[in-house]
Amino acid sequence: MKRYKAIAEYYDFEYEHLAFLHQDVPFFVRQLPKKPQDVLEIAAGTGRAAIPIAQAGHRVIGVDYAADMLAVASRKRDAVGLSERQCQFVHQNAVKLNLRRKFDWACIFFNTFLGFVTLNEQDALLRGVHRHLHPRGRLWIDIFNPNMALLSPQEAHGLDPIAFYVPSLDRTVMRTTDVFRQDPTLQIQRITFRYRWFDANAHEQIELVRFELTFMHVRELQILIERNGFIIEQLYGDYSGGKLTPRSDRIIAQCRRR
Repeated sequence: MKRYKAIAEYYDFEYEHLAFLHQDVPFFVRQLPKKPQDVLEIAAGTGRAAIPIAQAGHRVIGVDYAADMLAVASRKRDAVGLSERQCQFVHQNAVKLNLRRKFDWACIFFNTFLGFVTLNEQDALLRGVHRHLHPRGRLWIDIFNPNMALLSPQEAHGLDPIAFYVPSLDRTVMRTTDVFRQDPTLQIQRITFRYRWFDANAHEQIELVRFELTFMHVRELQILIERNGFIIEQLYGDYSGGKLTPRSDRIIAQCRRR
């Protein structure tokens, strides 16, 4: 299974237009106690979530398997004046988590949990998080609520066209998305991000990022959560704290370690 690995210098700019990515972290922070918490973020990437959580007064460790993404995160952390004690980034595979410490909260944002597409990976990830939480520690998972009408076609091309500017490369990039669903019974989508730009000689350049993504309904998530030592305390359907309904865009689960 091929996991998503972003182009590090693109990441912050290609997702900047998504409104919900300006809402998810503030909503999460509002659920935390005022007393500083030890927070573990799985798949921290470029520090989009870890840095503002630390700025809110909590101690954060962000884990990711992509060293180039963590390099960007460290630069951003240093630029806002956070210390490594306040916000630390660790290069590690989340399904083999071994940090030798305990946390009050763990969080998995922006569909990241769906990038672990097999049951073995999902169980290994959740068991690892369970081992790293204090008794009654909390786990926060945020994924999309499946829209079966959108998921039913076997393949789709040229979806979600966007253009974004990357200052560090002085490059404007166009991105489209192709989706292929070979076997719907496996609930696995094969995603291709197709990036296009023109170099200094006006020659078109193309770069592809391919990965796999699963989807799951709330009942499936609940089974996974419960069999790995958690219970769901609260389910939300949006970042205002609205109730989860069939029409909700998101499934946001706040869980407690048993």
